[in-house]
Amino acid sequence: MNDEITKALEVLKRGGIILYPTDTVWGIGCDATNADAIDKIFELKKRAESKSMICLVSDFKMLNKHVEEVPEVAYDILKYAKNPTTIIYDKPIRVAENVVANNNTLGIRVCKDKFCNQLIRKFKKPIVSTSANLSGQPTPKTFKEISKEIKEGVDYIVNLKPQYSKNKPSAIIKLSNDGKVEVIRK
Repeated sequence: MNDEITKALEVLKRGGIILYPTDTVWGIGCDATNADAIDKIFELKKRAESKSMICLVSDFKMLNKHVEEVPEVAYDILKYAKNPTTIIYDKPIRVAENVVANNNTLGIRVCKDKFCNQLIRKFKKPIVSTSANLSGQPTPKTFKEISKEIKEGVDYIVNLKPQYSKNKPSAIIKLSNDGKVEVIRK
């Protein structure tokens, strides 16, 4: 696994994009602070820039570094969630503008998966995570289901099997700074 982290880090640091197993489904990722790398993902997925992507962080400290004000309830939700949970926060900071939604929000997941967590910790920045499919196509549940176009379009494919067999996207909750809570996906 350390070999794969080293190889993925090299690609991320030079602005490349990776295909990697996450705590949910296979994802396409890049440096969340690098607008050019994010543009490469939009282009590969044939995705409109108006559709936002999410970011993965390693822990609460990194979360706090990239959200202006994390609502207190977020910590409880994340602490007690049984499944991977992405929270959409108001006013993200220190990330590329093109990863932020038009309404100045960003979905962020604290990733506990061993590989992803170590990769993010060593990278010291959030990593974009978007499902490994062309826009409008179904989310691949296994590596075999990922299209040839996606596999050939990334700079590096992490050679690891996912640790979890969840094979489904995370839950998504929107927490507004005004106290409003909205479940987007269970």
